[in-house]
Amino acid sequence: MKKLINEKENFLGDMLDGLKFHDKQVDVIEDTVVVRKKKKTKGAAIVSGGGSGHEPAHAGYVAQGMLDAAVCGEVFTSPTPDKVLAAIKHVDNGDGVLLVIKNYAGDVMNFEMAQEMAETEGHKVATVIVRDDVTIENKEQRRGVAGTVLVHKYAGYLAEENTSLDQIKEKVDEMMYSLYSIGMAVQPCMVPTTGDYGFDLGDDEMEIGIGIHGEKGIYREKITTVDVIADRLLDELFKHSESDNFILMINGMGGTPDSELNIVTKYVMASLEKRNKKVSKLLVGDYMTALDMQGFSLTVVDDNDELTTALNAPTESKYF
Repeated sequence: MKKLINEKENFLGDMLDGLKFHDKQVDVIEDTVVVRKKKKTKGAAIVSGGGSGHEPAHAGYVAQGMLDAAVCGEVFTSPTPDKVLAAIKHVDNGDGVLLVIKNYAGDVMNFEMAQEMAETEGHKVATVIVRDDVTIENKEQRRGVAGTVLVHKYAGYLAEENTSLDQIKEKVDEMMYSLYSIGMAVQPCMVPTTGDYGFDLGDDEMEIGIGIHGEKGIYREKITTVDVIADRLLDELFKHSESDNFILMINGMGGTPDSELNIVTKYVMASLEKRNKKVSKLLVGDYMTALDMQGFSLTVVDDNDELTTALNAPTESKYF
């Protein structure tokens, strides 16, 4: 599959250079750290990041109401601790910094290393680790996937409300007890820096339980109709979520057109109606992608008044 890039070694730099032309509210420091041009003067700062390839995550959420900085690594590769440290030092206004980390070994190691270095320099730093992927049986090993974006929005809202750093961490940790995601693909992504597909998949096959780095799923089946796929994913989610009233995100994986996401939405909502499940807020679109993977993921989280208010609160991010 052809890709619109020049030298693969310049993928990240070229991408961020282009971002600055159309997102006038951000700047790039240290080559790979996207920050708000207008730094907050008070309130806890929210920092996230990880490997590139998940656009609009994470740089697209650097905006009023969401992140203060996003640390960008190479494609599907964790950013280094020195870049995370640079982000912390840049955004900290004295009220502390919350690091939102997806649960991958490289991200956890590098972000926590940066936290330790920042704390030795006098910065107050807290972390939350997102583990929303139900395809991993061990809860501690679950990957952070599309639910991370809801964490960004909730934490960003709380920070705008001048909630203390400790309280933000406590509230986000509580939210994540009911945050669950699962994804599927009918075509894997092609990694432009290697020219290889994440996995091989036949024209008549689908992969259930895929990751966001081109990882194959927990099992493979013959592709079937969208209504059956919707039922299959919801069956997996409701092995974990017991709520009858929740917030739902239907997330495109990067190569799924809006028309197909709308079709998915129709059959997901029909399946939920049969189950007597109520969706208090619905989000549909590309929020956390895997390059050009064709597929989608579902994320649910229990509804509460504050979380709904947070997700409805204005943000200058054009991607949320």
